[in-house]
This record gives sequence, C-alpha cells and structure tokens, in this order.
Amino acid sequence: MTGTQLHELTALQQAAAVRAGEVSPTELVRSALARVEALDAGLGAFVTVTPERALAAAAAADARVLRGGELPPLLGVPTAIKDLNNTAGVRTTFGCTVFADFVPEVDDAVVGKLAAAGTISLGKTNTPEFGFPCYTDNDLVGPARSPWDRTRLAGGSSGGAAVAVAAGMVAVAQGSDGGGSIRIPASVNALVGVKPSRGRVSNAPLGGDVTGLGTNGPLARTVRDAAALLDAMAGPVTGDASWAPPPPPGETFLGYADRPVGRLRIGRTRESAVPGAVLDPEVAAAFDDAARLLEDLGHEVVDVPAGLLGPDVLAAFERVWSLSGTTLPVPPGRVRELRPLTRVLRARGLALSARGAMEALTALRLFSRRYVQATEGFDVLLAPVTTMTPRPLGWFDADGDGAADFERQKAYAAFTALYNVTGQPAVSLPLWWTDDGLPIGTMLVGRPADEATLIALSAQLEEARPWSRRRPPGWDAHA
Repeated sequence: MTGTQLHELTALQQAAAVRAGEVSPTELVRSALARVEALDAGLGAFVTVTPERALAAAAAADARVLRGGELPPLLGVPTAIKDLNNTAGVRTTFGCTVFADFVPEVDDAVVGKLAAAGTISLGKTNTPEFGFPCYTDNDLVGPARSPWDRTRLAGGSSGGAAVAVAAGMVAVAQGSDGGGSIRIPASVNALVGVKPSRGRVSNAPLGGDVTGLGTNGPLARTVRDAAALLDAMAGPVTGDASWAPPPPPGETFLGYADRPVGRLRIGRTRESAVPGAVLDPEVAAAFDDAARLLEDLGHEVVDVPAGLLGPDVLAAFERVWSLSGTTLPVPPGRVRELRPLTRVLRARGLALSARGAMEALTALRLFSRRYVQATEGFDVLLAPVTTMTPRPLGWFDADGDGAADFERQKAYAAFTALYNVTGQPAVSLPLWWTDDGLPIGTMLVGRPADEATLIALSAQLEEARPWSRRRPPGWDAHA
C-alpha cells in the first residue's frame, strides 16, 4: 500500500490491514504524521504533535503483531486526543496560554481506554480556551479551519479533532461535548459525530463536572468507525457519578451498525430555547430533506408537540454553563490573560450565590425529566445542529466583546445543548451540502442510553445517501 492509499482507509480497514500483515502500525503512523506535517500549518488541527512518542508506540505495536496472539481491535490505528484531556507526559494546554507548558502526570480514563484498544495518538488537537466556545480559536495556535473552506471556522470545541479527521490526517479522533462540541464540528466538517449518553464514557479520574453536561465521544468519517471508537471509549470507572447500562452480553456498538433498524417513529422538532432562533434557508432545506429521506426509508415522521421548552430553561442553562468557569485553576494574577469570553463566563459564575447555582441545577434536572417523559413516544428525534451555515473566521469574537461573543454563539448553536441537559445520546450526520460546497449536518437524538438505535439508523442513512465519496479540497494533494 502507498501512503496515498493509507489515508483513504477507514479506521476499521487500517486495523484489518494490520491484522492481515498488509501494512504495519509504523507505516500507518509515518503516513499520518506526513499528512499532519504537510497540511496542518494551513488548518490548525493540532496544538502539539508527538512524533517520537507515536513512533515508539507504533514500534511496540509492530512487535505485538509479530508475537501473534489476540490483538486489540484497533491496533496500529493513528488517532489524536483533544487538548482538553489530560495525557500523561504530553503538554496539555486546555487551549489557554496560562497552561502553555503544563504536562500532566496522569491520563484521563478515555485516553487510557483508547490506548488499550490499540490506537496510537499523534498528539493533542486544537481546542478553544477551556472548551467554552462553539468554535475553535485560541492564543496558542490560532483557529481551526474547515478543510472544506479555509475561510470558515471548523466549529468547536472539538474543532481540531474534526479537522484532523476531515483532512485525512487520522481516520478517527476523540472529542468531547458539553453543549454541542462534537456535533457542531462534525456538521461543519462533514463527519459523523456522536455525543454519547451521560455516563456512557467515563470522565475519570479528575472529571468533576457536577453539571453533568460534558462527555467524551468519537468523530469519524463513517458510522462504523464512529461505533468502533465508541466501543473503545465506553464503560464506567469505579466511583463514577453516572453510568449508562452497557450493551447486552456479546453485543457491541459496531454490531448495531450492521443490523436492520426496523420502522421507527421519529419526532421532528425545530423548537429552541433561544428566542428568535431562525434557520438559514440552506439549514432549513437540509432539515426538511432529512425528514423526507427518513420517510422514504419507511419511517414515520411526525412533529414533536410545541411548547416543551419553557421560558426559564435558557436562563438556567446559562447559569449552569457559567458555573464551569468558577473552578478554573487560573491564578488570580493571570486572569487578565484569559480571553474575553472566558473572563465573562468566569465572572458570571463567581457572581452566583450558592442558592442561585443550586436553583439553576435543580431547574435543569426537573426540566430534563419532563422533556424525556414528553418525548418518550418517539424512538428518535430529528433536529438541526446549528441555525446557520459554517461561520467565517472572526465572526464570533472579532470585536473582542466576550458577552457579545456568547450571544452570537447562542444564536448559532441554538439546538445542541438541550441534549446535554437531558443526557440523551445524539449524533450529527453529513446529509447535505450547500450550493457552494459547505456541509450541513443533521442531528438525530435517541432515547436515554439508546445509542444502539441511533447507530443502526445512522448506518441506514449512510447506505441510502453515502457521503464518503465527498472529499474536501486538497484531499489528494498529499500522501
């Protein structure tokens, strides 16, 4: 196999080629590193690249293949870790200049699980400061740009991970999602992005997000790759505050991608808690087209009753979102180094009383229960990912006003955070392109802990309207 061929392979194809002796892990890693070196300067996918570490892991994987015996499912497959996740011995900046030289002594659980599955990380992918924005830009390496149009932001906060996958640097990558941070960059970059159920993937050992909004999940070019990476990530760690029930014995998420889904009752919703959220014509066209496609596949598509999102939901979410800023480990003397948005959110969180914080958390939990109960008659929900097409560089924050930046983000990302509140699994699929070639994702939401149905339905949609033949500009320009 040539280098050009290697980046065309899916993660599962790469793993199969390693097992068959057709390619070595070192060849895969060298090919991937070459694409990073050739492409990343113009895309901003990585904050830190670790070639020596990756090649050492590849050499160990080569030796493991030669020894024979049972091999991990994704042995030798190159990947990357988001720079919000602690990686022992590797610079981890959280997208913040205050942590430009920070090197953790411990791995996040998801990092260890991916290594145990045989994947080999090439480094740390670009993320905005502490993952707060729905776009990716920071003062360390600048913006992550969509390979479909480099004048557009790649989405966030897993924008670097999405760019690395979309540009063919890696076939799969880990992201995290606290308000849309996997699904939004998946939409912008024509990828499959899965936000798992709350408790599906452990946030151990240091994840202390009492809001329950954030979770790790996969970004991939195909449904089967995303399912395989979810298999690698999933599972609780003793002491986790939340956990989702595992698949039945003998079942895997990858297995659900190869299983007929049956006829589903799908609830179509465009309701948002953000006042005045209106879909751009192209986004509305993508949403309507997805509904028609689902009907053509034999599913029942009906409207979700209006009025499920009360007027207080957004206010409670904003207060809870700002709470994450209260525990940022930034010395008081360096707060001024934070970006305007981070400073605004931190200040809002610190201004909350204990009573105000608890009232907001309680309001979201009560709302979540009511919403899940009100929609339990649907197997899956259909919703937009964003209100607008991918945004130009600087669209959110060019004026340097953190509060205005946050308002623009609310208008743009008006749908995704709802399902972080409820904890339901959700996926973005690349089913639509604009006339000028920009991808627009479609969001599907499952019942609590029911990734199985989402994956089976996503695979059916991928078969009905394959997207893997579409490649961003420059895909074939580099080995």
